[in-house]
Amino acid sequence: MQSASRILALILLSSILCQCGGTIGGGTTMGGPTAAERKARIASEPTGDFFYGRRYYVKKTRFWGYVRKPRQSWNRSKLVVLREDKKKAPDRLSENGPQGRRYGFDQNFEYKLKGYYTGKSVYDPNSNQVLPEFMLTSYEAVDRNPGWIFRPDDRYDPLRITLYP
Repeated sequence: MQSASRILALILLSSILCQCGGTIGGGTTMGGPTAAERKARIASEPTGDFFYGRRYYVKKTRFWGYVRKPRQSWNRSKLVVLREDKKKAPDRLSENGPQGRRYGFDQNFEYKLKGYYTGKSVYDPNSNQVLPEFMLTSYEAVDRNPGWIFRPDDRYDPLRITLYP
């Protein structure tokens, strides 16, 4: 009888732990394609005078997200601060606006970006990083739910930096 209650307790504990799987290690898994599917998609991208950008929003930071050249792996992308003299960022909204219409609403959206690196570095005091500055001249949303960025087990946490190449 005692072993049966231990087994029942283990089953109950396993069930509870499995339900938490999305948050172990901080944040929730981002889902998305398999690594092979992602690699094939990147290999077949059109090329041109533009970049791909992935919005990466972490509260209180001022970086914008990761930017890479077409057909380049996300592992080679750079975390950037946008310079908005020529074009405002897609989420240039109030930080206290209504849900879905505030700064950072586009977390993990993928964009086709036009612009260039200015050659300057910008210090983001809230993340304590010196990052390249990217002058945005235009953008187009490409995918609103592309999934993971660097690895299929990427986890997103809006309160701390969890995504690194």
